[in-house]
Amino acid sequence: MIRILFLIVLSGAQVFARFNALPDPAERTGDTTRTDTTRTVNKKRLTGLVVGSTVAYGVAIYGLNELWYSHNPHQSFAFFNDNAEWKQVDKVGHFYSTFYISYAYDHALRWTGVKDRKAALIGSLVGFGVMFPIEVMDGYSAAYGASVGDLAANAAGAAFYLGQTLLWNELRIYPKFSFHTTEYAPMRPNVLGDNLVSQMFKDYNGQTYWLSVDMDKFVRFPKWLNLAVGYGAEGMVYARDDQNIEANIGTPYRQFYLSIDFDLRAIKTRSRFVKGLIEVVSMIKLPAPALQFSEKGVKAYAFYF
Repeated sequence: MIRILFLIVLSGAQVFARFNALPDPAERTGDTTRTDTTRTVNKKRLTGLVVGSTVAYGVAIYGLNELWYSHNPHQSFAFFNDNAEWKQVDKVGHFYSTFYISYAYDHALRWTGVKDRKAALIGSLVGFGVMFPIEVMDGYSAAYGASVGDLAANAAGAAFYLGQTLLWNELRIYPKFSFHTTEYAPMRPNVLGDNLVSQMFKDYNGQTYWLSVDMDKFVRFPKWLNLAVGYGAEGMVYARDDQNIEANIGTPYRQFYLSIDFDLRAIKTRSRFVKGLIEVVSMIKLPAPALQFSEKGVKAYAFYF
């Protein structure tokens, strides 16, 4: 998860930038009759987007290679089956990240004037493509190995974004993320993190991933209120179940959640800064009452994060 942190930050920054961008020509001239079929591409914006994002991504990949991979021995390209590790919470993180990279680039393309369906398709392909070099670098690193599971999760995140935009021409179900500190990180701080920031991205015990459903798009429901289902796991100091059992930590177990969620996009504002901020904050599941279901039973929380 920590290796794709920079991509999450990049996607959030891109969403924020595009929602703070200057209005397109139709908005400036007051022409509200322009539709997706009559929209024209602003070549200057498109060139700037392609060049800027390519340079930024190239620098980020180079930096990631120097910081994360250059100190490890290299090998011939190989795969490593990590599908049984961390109760697949890391795979859900890949799904989440690819979804929002696709989302960011789609909206960036629409800002340049690319038609909606084309922008969604290209954005989703870019979302998957942005994650692909990480698996290639993993494949050549003796410390990791490329993961088919990661690739599948990346593809699922891009497909989940594209599927919604093609089916409904809008998003109605949003992946979200929440985190809380756990007792497990101090047991293995070099792997699970030794401070709040590192634990947020490395301690899978404290991560919960959600699908927040915009209910008013389906039934009569308050616009500011969503229903959310979540997934997490606990008891993982080591990646695999047998390792945790051998270390007398116990058997890791899955957790499922049901909660309400607050749809900040229901807030009406003319400020592009506020709109951009709302889009970024909406990637996070805000604290709210929740029910947890696991093999240990049902547990209620007044505020779960």
